[in-house]
Amino acid sequence: MEIDHEYRQRPAFTEHLGKHRQYWRDIILGVNDGLVSMFLLVAGVVGGGMATRNILLTAVAGAIAGAVSMAAGEYMATKSQDEVFQGEIELEREHIRDFREDELHELRDLLDGIGLNGDLREQVVQHFNGDDESLLKVMTALEFGVIEEERRSAYAAAGMSGGLFLLGAAPSVIPFAIVTTPGPGLVAAGIGSVTGLLIVGAIKTWATRGKPLRAAVENLLIAGAGGGLAYWVGVGFDRIVNG
Repeated sequence: MEIDHEYRQRPAFTEHLGKHRQYWRDIILGVNDGLVSMFLLVAGVVGGGMATRNILLTAVAGAIAGAVSMAAGEYMATKSQDEVFQGEIELEREHIRDFREDELHELRDLLDGIGLNGDLREQVVQHFNGDDESLLKVMTALEFGVIEEERRSAYAAAGMSGGLFLLGAAPSVIPFAIVTTPGPGLVAAGIGSVTGLLIVGAIKTWATRGKPLRAAVENLLIAGAGGGLAYWVGVGFDRIVNG
């Protein structure tokens, strides 16, 4: 059977990320922050001349503190944002009840902004005018950019940020539980962190459909510059304190 040439040349269909795409910020931020901040921490204390056991204690404490801080901060930020949206939605509900014509006029302007005008725009306006809940949904989507399926759970955001921070911290913590001297531990932490940053960069570019090399270089430059700065700050501190 002969296959149509134009059909054969069509690119493969790519699915969207789905209903969890609103959590990609928490995923990337959590693991990336764990990788970078914990490597900077151990680089600084190694540079400061700490013993391996003390470095491990510092790293474990830093990982736990960082994870709790990330989870708590993300919970409060997400919950506050959602409460703001909910307040705006309730106010919009009141506007639809008490100032309906004003809201319909605003809907016309919003539809104009996305290229819908003329008789078709009026048909759409009258369609939504027939149902309060539908009118509320279209107004919150167009006016506030809020779609119910895209709202974030504060608990999910907190769990992802905190849990993935611990995952990102692991490459900088585990080596100091194994080695006996700080130098090899720092090298292992550096290799683990670089590997993690490359993986995060690859995952991020898969999600954003961006350029993997650019994302990897960005991550490595930030971590490398920060790690070097932290190490030499630690060295300088040790020299000042211990003469």
